[in-house]
Amino acid sequence: MDRLTELERWIAARRPGRDFVLAPASADASFRRYFRVSFAGAGADSLIAMDAPPEKEDCRPFVHVAQLLAEAGLNAPRVLEQDLPRGFLLLTDLGTTTYLEALRAADAATADRLFADATDAIVRWQLASRPGALPPYDEALLRRELALFPDWYVGRHLGVTLDPAQRDRLERVFALVVASNLAQPRVYVHRDYMPRNLMVCEANPGILDFQDAVHGPIAYDVVCLYKDAFISWEEERVLDGAVRYWEKARRARLPVDADFGAFYRDFEWMGLQRHLKVAGIFARLAHRDGKRAYLEDTPRFLAYIRAVCRRYDALKPLLELLDALEGRSARAGYTF
Repeated sequence: MDRLTELERWIAARRPGRDFVLAPASADASFRRYFRVSFAGAGADSLIAMDAPPEKEDCRPFVHVAQLLAEAGLNAPRVLEQDLPRGFLLLTDLGTTTYLEALRAADAATADRLFADATDAIVRWQLASRPGALPPYDEALLRRELALFPDWYVGRHLGVTLDPAQRDRLERVFALVVASNLAQPRVYVHRDYMPRNLMVCEANPGILDFQDAVHGPIAYDVVCLYKDAFISWEEERVLDGAVRYWEKARRARLPVDADFGAFYRDFEWMGLQRHLKVAGIFARLAHRDGKRAYLEDTPRFLAYIRAVCRRYDALKPLLELLDALEGRSARAGYTF
């Protein structure tokens, strides 16, 4: 029996006597699949079914983090039914309009309102933090993520083998970035808090794709929101968004630096870690998993990386490495 048929039978057993149809609800970079379950008849409604093959995905972190988000007073899908051994979940449906879609069509006032709601949610999420509830975003994890850049973007996508001097310069930059990240105060981190994973809802925003949440650097989720994988903002909006978050965090007595300049440096260096990681992830999705569409957004991340490297002398070796790779990148199909 294929998994889709198995999923349909599982849903039918939990909602006996109700006719329904399944339709794909969203794309996912992992092996998880989401389907909208639309019920027929009086009181017609919809739910979301998650199919996460247990040999490839573990549903338990999703269930755990969903509960943490609910305890923080945030709008995440509620788990109505679960079959962890088979990798099936039945969830409440947060609708069909993502922040990404809404922001692309929004005027300035609407965008400001959406960002304000999303920032308020970050603050509530961080205020709920407690040690031990989520895995630590520690040095080992930060470094594993950074290694995706030389391994998958440079090595596999560009086909470049770094020489010993280049590897040494890259390692020195990585050490500085990780030290900066680890020096930040620790809070709950969604880890992919970007507009594609936020839904426009009555209780705004609806929050998705949170199963990889960790306990880590306080600037991380703010960077995800304003330096997104799939949409870019002018620097003035990014800076304004960071200021507005910082002001709200200070009022809420979250442990952000009292000096905004110091916080913004943390914000930028945290973003550098994320963007190097995502450049590697997008290359891996293309070359390992056949999901080549992600490569279209790689130039956005490389632009983020370059902008930060230009502002800090300690990061200039990374900028020089990008310059050295630029010709090879053009031959791979796009430029920095």
